[in-house]
Amino acid sequence: MRFSTPVAITSLAMISSLLLPTALLAQDAHIGSVRTEFRLIGPNSTIEVERFDDPKVQGISCYLSYSQVGGLSGAVGLAEEASEASVACRQTGEIVFDPDEVDEQEVVFNQRRSALFKNMRVVRMHDAETETFVYLTYSTKLVDGSPKNAISAVHYGGF
Repeated sequence: MRFSTPVAITSLAMISSLLLPTALLAQDAHIGSVRTEFRLIGPNSTIEVERFDDPKVQGISCYLSYSQVGGLSGAVGLAEEASEASVACRQTGEIVFDPDEVDEQEVVFNQRRSALFKNMRVVRMHDAETETFVYLTYSTKLVDGSPKNAISAVHYGGF
């Protein structure tokens, strides 16, 4: 059986939405990059900067920076990416959220970083006592992750 391109794309999108939690489908935007290493063959190594908006808290955007290995291994997705990443989250509009839908702690961003089960994640933690959302970025790996991490916090209450 053959599918037309729109049917196949729609089917893949529907299957993906069933397999991935909504929080992991947060839309991201590529903001820019800088070259850190020239590679004669394949793409250069870079530091990438991306933005994603918190999927359950309107008015908060997070900016991630991370390295991207170039060369042939980077071009085909086999490079072992570094575990370092940085996150900075800011209020970019009126902060609106439903307290019943925001967990104390949940993954709000997930990006595959290598072919060998390595992911970069951002977890949102809710400090209700101080009316603050804390965002933690770290790396996971099939066997053991990395202790390297970064945090950012956004206060949403009055002063």
